Amino acid sequence: MRLASLAVLVVLGTAAPPRRSAAQVPLAPSAATGLSVTPAFEGWYRNADGTYSLSFGYFNRNTAQVLSIPTGPDNFISPGASNQGQPTSFYPRRHWGVFAVRVPADFGDKKVVWTIKSGDRTYAIPGSLREEWQIDALEGEAGSNNTPPALSFSDKGPAARGPGGISVSRTATVGAPITITVIAVDDGAGLTKGGYPVTLAWFTHQGPAPVAFSVPVVKLTPKGGTTTTTATFTTPGDYVLRVRATDSDVAAGGHSQCCWSNAFVNVRVTP
Repeated sequence: MRLASLAVLVVLGTAAPPRRSAAQVPLAPSAATGLSVTPAFEGWYRNADGTYSLSFGYFNRNTAQVLSIPTGPDNFISPGASNQGQPTSFYPRRHWGVFAVRVPADFGDKKVVWTIKSGDRTYAIPGSLREEWQIDALEGEAGSNNTPPALSFSDKGPAARGPGGISVSRTATVGAPITITVIAVDDGAGLTKGGYPVTLAWFTHQGPAPVAFSVPVVKLTPKGGTTTTTATFTTPGDYVLRVRATDSDVAAGGHSQCCWSNAFVNVRVTP
């Protein structure tokens, strides 16, 4: 099994070098608010159709503040469209495998770069298909053969595992909750006898305002199950909601990305 090393955080200076404040020093003390966020490249994995997925996460240095950075000049992917599924809401501390950029089978030695301007610094991280960055996001984990949960939004709908996930589209109006049902199916392997519960957590991935979830976190059996939450919006606009399913206590720590999956809900909210 190939394991990617710890995610590299790359800082690119601007033409006039900005002030290097304590907020950007890697070992600076934590603070509840006022610090920056840095993008991270987690590694790549093969898809069944011959394409590849480049997995990205981030590190929000704050312990309490959720940072909001809309897609555009301060939060963009290149080359191609500036919005390629990256988050605009950044929750406190380190988050692994938040989204993936799919690249073609003939991608070769090209790079995908995620750039974030946060505070007075510009951070950029390149993703590539270098061999040492291959991860086992969809394969069985060494020693336990644990695979990530498969997520779907209906019994007959498509299901997917890994950071790239699947997506559905919904509509909503301000103040009127919408109901979202998610089905998680897992092998129950985990890392202990009997496996770990499948834990689902909801996040505002993109959008002009935070979204309120009636059940933001739920624990299912080691084999998964069906769960429902409602999402309520206070501001009109286009949103992406993310649900993350984990089946290992080390998944939140980014352990070779073996043990979790994402799914996304695109919501257009009208007044």
